[in-house]
Amino acid sequence: MSNPIRFDDQVVIVTGAGGGLGRAHALLFAKHGAKVVVNDLGGSTHGEGANASAADKVVEEIRAAGGTAVANHDSVTDGDKIVQNALDSFGRVDVLVNNAGILRDKTFHKMEDADWELVYKVHVEGAYKVTRAAWPHLREQNFGRVIFTASTSGIYGNFGQSNYGMAKLGPYGLTRTLAIEGRKNNILVNAIAPTGATRMTEGLIPPQVFEQLKPELISPLVVYLGSAGCEETSGLFEVGGGWIGKVRWERSLGAGFDPKAGFAAEDVAAHWQQICDFEGAAHPKDNIEAMKEMMANLQKYAG
Repeated sequence: MSNPIRFDDQVVIVTGAGGGLGRAHALLFAKHGAKVVVNDLGGSTHGEGANASAADKVVEEIRAAGGTAVANHDSVTDGDKIVQNALDSFGRVDVLVNNAGILRDKTFHKMEDADWELVYKVHVEGAYKVTRAAWPHLREQNFGRVIFTASTSGIYGNFGQSNYGMAKLGPYGLTRTLAIEGRKNNILVNAIAPTGATRMTEGLIPPQVFEQLKPELISPLVVYLGSAGCEETSGLFEVGGGWIGKVRWERSLGAGFDPKAGFAAEDVAAHWQQICDFEGAAHPKDNIEAMKEMMANLQKYAG
């Protein structure tokens, strides 16, 4: 085993930490010495209502185990208040775990605007608001770790979760860009796509499997990604049931056409098998690498 991972004198914000994954994250960060801001509005899994007791109970657990924590009951859409709470309580913020989420599952043809907008507001706007409020402080101290929570529903799609899938893949686009912008200030940004037994997944996973998907099997990855010793950035990791794997984009080498002569829809059809052939596929790491095949095609027909 490698050297112990510690967060002494560091401050960690975990949103949606009143139960499930967030609670497990908060407890483990505290066990590793972090001062934790336990944020939870205390609403239902559908985003309704509010109850301060959820966050308060987790803080009690942390303190009973000898750790340090404060509760915060603001909505993630008021991200500035959550970050200010951390600053007022502990004077800094080092790690941000964007975990808060809700579900409004419906098939797309039954989707109502309210179902779409509320899921977007919590997952996308909420993650933006908290991260945006923390960002200047992370830049100023030349250190920060940010973890976003994506989902396999966003990566692969899932029946009845068009709103959720949209909202969970969006933060990975934010992850990629913030990883680029934050690197010069030692702010590393990653995303996880967890599968855990929580009140949000109860009923969606077979009972015999559900029992084995403890939230505590997600948190060690989150704690590592939040640590000073972690040098990973812009990554996306599926995690659950004691297993962790990294996800990456894959793209076929494609088919090229003469850009001067142009090409027709029938040409696309004729080359469709080649366009979709992943043998020897590329794995672009950034926009520059992503242009490689296109630039080679332009060069081929230059002159």
